[in-house]
Amino acid sequence: PPETRATAWEPIRRGPAPLTDAARLCVCDLLVAQCDVNCCCDPDCSAAEFSLFTTCSVPVVTGDSRLCSQKAAVYSLDVEANPPERVMKLIDQVNPSLFCIHATNYKQALSFRPPEMPTSENFDQLLKKFGSATFSAEPDSWGMNSDAPNPSDANETYRYEHGVPIQTVDAFLRLPSPVVSSWCSDANPAGFLVHQATKCTRPVSVEECGSIQAVSMLFYINSSILAVPKSSQMVNITVQSVALQSLNGTQTLLRSSNVLRHPMILDGLCINIVLGVSYHITYTDTGEITEAAASFVLGAIDREALSIRQSFEISFTQVNTNPVPLSGNPGYVAGLPVRAGFKPQGYPFPTAVLLSALSTNRYGQLTILQSTASQDCLMAQEARTPVLFGYDMISGCKLRITAAMKCQPLTQALLDLLKGQSFPEYVASFGNSQAQDVLDWVPIIHLHTSEQGSCQIPVALEIEVKWTKYGSLVNPQARIVNVTATTTATTLKQLPLGRERTIPITTSVVFTDVSSPAEPGYKAWPTINAKLPHDFFFPFV
Repeated sequence: PPETRATAWEPIRRGPAPLTDAARLCVCDLLVAQCDVNCCCDPDCSAAEFSLFTTCSVPVVTGDSRLCSQKAAVYSLDVEANPPERVMKLIDQVNPSLFCIHATNYKQALSFRPPEMPTSENFDQLLKKFGSATFSAEPDSWGMNSDAPNPSDANETYRYEHGVPIQTVDAFLRLPSPVVSSWCSDANPAGFLVHQATKCTRPVSVEECGSIQAVSMLFYINSSILAVPKSSQMVNITVQSVALQSLNGTQTLLRSSNVLRHPMILDGLCINIVLGVSYHITYTDTGEITEAAASFVLGAIDREALSIRQSFEISFTQVNTNPVPLSGNPGYVAGLPVRAGFKPQGYPFPTAVLLSALSTNRYGQLTILQSTASQDCLMAQEARTPVLFGYDMISGCKLRITAAMKCQPLTQALLDLLKGQSFPEYVASFGNSQAQDVLDWVPIIHLHTSEQGSCQIPVALEIEVKWTKYGSLVNPQARIVNVTATTTATTLKQLPLGRERTIPITTSVVFTDVSSPAEPGYKAWPTINAKLPHDFFFPFV
C-alpha cells in the first residue's frame, strides 16, 4: 500500500544538535592553574605567555571527529605581530570520510542533554527513574556557606591518592618550576607520591632581597599541610637541615636548624637567600600525611647579581620503612649515580653488609673532584660531584707549592683531595643491588703509577668502570663488572727558598663497554623418547 511505502522511505529523524562547544575544549590543558607550553587553547595562558610560544601543539580542536559536519576551533600564531599573538577562529569542518555520521535516530547520541529539572509535577517520575534522594537545579555549593560541614560528607573518608595536589590551609603545597621560560612559577602544585626535581631562575637584587618572599625560608614553611584532604588535622613543616653556600660554591652544614634565618644585607651582600629546598613527606598506607620536613640551602649574592638559580625537590617515604634509593631496576640507568659502599669492620666478607649502600644520599657515595671557577685546590676540597653512570667526566684544579711544604703532609692532603674523605671499597653491579647480596658488589681495584724519586705526590686519579649488557637482546640491562682506580704520582723536587710552583691536579671517570657481540641462541631440537616393545623385530632377531 502507498501508506506503507511512505513509511518505509521516511527520512531518519535527526537527533538534537550537539551541545559541545569546540571553543571551550582544550585537550592539552594538563597543568592545574598554570599555562601549558605551546597549548594555544589553554585558558590559563596570558597574552604575554602566548607571545613566547613557538607553535600550537594542538592546532585544531573538534567535538567528535566522526561527525560529517561540525564546528572546529582553529588556533595559530601570528608571528608577524609585535609581540606575536595567538589567533583563534571557528570554522565549519567537513569530514570527507564516506563513513561519517550524518544523522542519528537516537536522540541522546553525540549530545549532552541538559537534565530535566524536578518540579512538583514530575518529582515522583524522576525519583522512580533515577533513584536519587536529592534533586537541585543548582550545584550544591551555590548559596551555601563553604565553611559549614556538608552532611553528606560526614560518613565519607578522605585520603590522598597518587597525583592529587597536597593541600595546605591556604591552597596547596607549591613546588616552583619553570613554565614557558626559565623563570620560576610558584603555581606548580606538588602531587602526592609524585617525586619531582625542578630548577628555575628568579630575578633578585641586593636592594630588594628582604622584600622578596620567594627567597625567604618562611615562604616555604609558613603554611601547614592537611593530613588528609578536606580535614582540620594539620601537619606543620619542620626544618630538617640548613646548609650555607658561599659565593664559590662550597657548602657548610649548620649544627642547629632551629633558627629561622631571614634574608638581610651585610657588607654589601644579601645573605640567607634560599637557593634550594628539599621537601620530605612521610605518609601511611591509608594515604595520610604524618610528617613534613624541609631542607634548605642558603646562599648570598652581591650587587652585580641580577638573578639566582633555585632548585626544588620533593620525596615521599612510607612510615616504618627504610627506602634505599636505586639507580635502576635492575640495570643501571644512564645519568643516575653509581652506587657504592663499604665493608664494616669486624665482619667476615661472606656475611658483610655494605653500610654506605643503605644511605639515602646516593649522590655522595662515589664522587670525584668538582671543578670551581677559581681553580684553587685548597678551596675545592669540599666540592665533590657524583659519578653518574655512562657519563665520562674530567675535572681538576691547580695547586700552588712553596718551598716550605713538606712531602708527607702534602701527599696526604692530595690523596684526600683526589679521593675525598671516604672513598668506597665496593660498587654495586646493578642499579638495584641490595646491601645484603654480597655477590652483587664489585670490589674497587686500586693501582698506582709513579716515577723514580724520593718524594712522590699524587696528581691524578682515573676511575675506569667496565660494564656489559646483561640479559636478553630485546631489553638488555647495564651491569658493572669491574672498577679500577688508578692513582698517578710524580716526583716533587725541592724548590729553592722563596720560589713557587703550580701543578695541575686532575680526576677523571671513563665508562667502557666490554659487552661481547650479541649472538642469537636457539633451543635444542626436541628428542623423541620412543620405547619399542621387546618383540618388535621378532622373528628377525
